[in-house]
Amino acid sequence: MSTSRFEPSSIKNKVKREEVARKQKKQKRQDKLQRRLAQAKVEADDPVAKKKRREQNVPRTLDNTREFDPSFLTANSASSSSTTAQPEASSSSNVPDHGQAHPSEHQPQDESAADLANDSFASYFSGVADPTLPPKVLITTSPKATRVTYDFCDELVNIFPGGEFIRRKKGKGFEMGRIAGWAAGRGYSHLAVVNEDMKKPNAVTIVYLPDGPTAYFKLTSIELSKKIRGHARPTEHFPELVLNGFVTRLGHSVGRLFQTLFPPMPEFQGRQVVTLHNQRDFLFFRRHRYAFRSTEKVALQEIGPRFTLKLRSLKKGLPAVKNLGEPSKTLEFDTFEEGTEDVEMATNDPKEDGKGEEEVDKQVEVEPKSKKAVPPTEDEYQWIWKPELETTRRTFFL
Repeated sequence: MSTSRFEPSSIKNKVKREEVARKQKKQKRQDKLQRRLAQAKVEADDPVAKKKRREQNVPRTLDNTREFDPSFLTANSASSSSTTAQPEASSSSNVPDHGQAHPSEHQPQDESAADLANDSFASYFSGVADPTLPPKVLITTSPKATRVTYDFCDELVNIFPGGEFIRRKKGKGFEMGRIAGWAAGRGYSHLAVVNEDMKKPNAVTIVYLPDGPTAYFKLTSIELSKKIRGHARPTEHFPELVLNGFVTRLGHSVGRLFQTLFPPMPEFQGRQVVTLHNQRDFLFFRRHRYAFRSTEKVALQEIGPRFTLKLRSLKKGLPAVKNLGEPSKTLEFDTFEEGTEDVEMATNDPKEDGKGEEEVDKQVEVEPKSKKAVPPTEDEYQWIWKPELETTRRTFFL
């Protein structure tokens, strides 16, 4: 008696039940393959039928089912009547003088332009900073980091032209907010803290100094340069930055944050390009070098590393330190030279210290000219990821 008339769930014997279920699945796959081959044979002689089938069978994805949202700065208001309007992907760079797309070229000249003119990154894009000097980026880790995290930090130092890595000390008084205030007083423009879990990097926090904001990203799919087969070696040239898919107001804020990490004037003779591609809230990081094979063809040789970011929260200001009012030891790092702490604790009166005028002049030169940044006692979130909205994902896309 044939077993095809029985459902596998009605068979009590486990071995026989698995055998029947396996045969049924195999038969279904064979039937599906035969239908596809027959359909392909018919459509090969009739292209109109193939075109009609594709128009009728459009798969539902997160992108084409997204509703129109006026927060998309590149969205066309004329398409608001369609419930499946899909925003156009935009490519932006921080070198508008060389023909690259700039976020301001795609933005409506209304309240969006006013928001960009008054945000935390307005001073960087105003042209006050020297375009030939790279932004100073302090890179550190979470406490008790391992060699894997240190290797990833070395990759970040090579990515950012102004990157500098300093190991984080253990103990109290070395909270992220205190380190951010210390870095802001020493002329650093950014603080990047790589977090570690289960002996591998799992998150990175980027703080824009001296007044924030603070962005927290989950870090996945890390592949170092040495693991990429046939990778190119990086040079010290300033890379070109390409941002793709940052179309909402939140996306523009995140994109401008990444723009401030790189010099505004790339060195094109280095032929290096850093790409951040946003797709479904995931930021894919890639770094390549242009390889000009001829006057008409160009190839890309990957330098590395590869990793994926996902924004979890965006805070206003610096990271909070709840016990900021309590006394703590003076911040210091392993790479400090002797005598730095004495300079910080010295008074301004040469008579009280017993120092001459020459030492006072040296002290004034060493002291930073920037204002002192004080972290808050409570975090103020500008945006935070909510897991319950993960199923819809229509209103908070980058």
